[in-house]
Amino acid sequence: MHAVLQNRPADGPEPTAWLAMADGQQLFLRDWPLAGARGAVLLVHGLGEHSGRYQRLATWFNRRGYAVRGYDQRGHGRSPGRRGGLRHGDDLLEDLATVYYDYAGGLPHPPLLLGHSMGGLVAVRAVLDGRVEPLALLLSSPALRTRESPRMIALARLLARVAPNLPLRNGLDFDQLSHDRQVVADYRRDPLRHGWITPRLADFIFRAGAACIADAARLALPTLLLVADGDGIVDPSGSREFARQATSTGQLTTRFFSLLYHELFNENEPGRGQVLMQLGDWLGRQDAPAPHR
Repeated sequence: MHAVLQNRPADGPEPTAWLAMADGQQLFLRDWPLAGARGAVLLVHGLGEHSGRYQRLATWFNRRGYAVRGYDQRGHGRSPGRRGGLRHGDDLLEDLATVYYDYAGGLPHPPLLLGHSMGGLVAVRAVLDGRVEPLALLLSSPALRTRESPRMIALARLLARVAPNLPLRNGLDFDQLSHDRQVVADYRRDPLRHGWITPRLADFIFRAGAACIADAARLALPTLLLVADGDGIVDPSGSREFARQATSTGQLTTRFFSLLYHELFNENEPGRGQVLMQLGDWLGRQDAPAPHR
């Protein structure tokens, strides 16, 4: 059953809906529709945040002819569930597949898939697993490698077995999100963001990141990888290693931004404009007809 969009709510300009997952979990959907759209984009947000933070990016896509859908991952934003928690290790991957096919089922062509940070990790893992088959993949500061020590990674693996739902502070440094102080201030006071993680989710992030890098040579669709070299939230070396492993596929375009922080789409100008220019150029190349051979 497809999600049915409701009227636009008083607290936001975009239509919303709820969609049930296979285990009964309800996820909150947020749409930025566009009549006569040339294509569509499905957004996957990062740890602790929610789809509402992508209003500005969705508007950018709308202006370029793309309809957009975002959703709040379980335990995030308006979606219910333990904050930063999972019932099973693959929940986020299964959720993405359910949301993706619900959205794609109402479109003439498959959507693009865009994931940021943890959402980028979820997106690329789902693609490499064959769970979803988007038209193309866009990754913004994906959490392919974190800054945690090997000892902490091993501890998360142990706790995921003995205390998987133990609530822990996720330790995100808000000041490392963006050079734009207003973005940071808005994030701090956002009532829908949270600062939690559980061992099961942490273990998923560590395991999935390593697996994505190991499997990068299997990448089989056009992919844009946007990397903040000044990232203090995730370790950009993971993206560099992924790019090296995926080079032979001929599918990956990588852009590095040496002075920018984690949230590339929320950076100060001129940084944000440079990121969007690269994104726009890449989208234009995906729209161009293939040369005759």
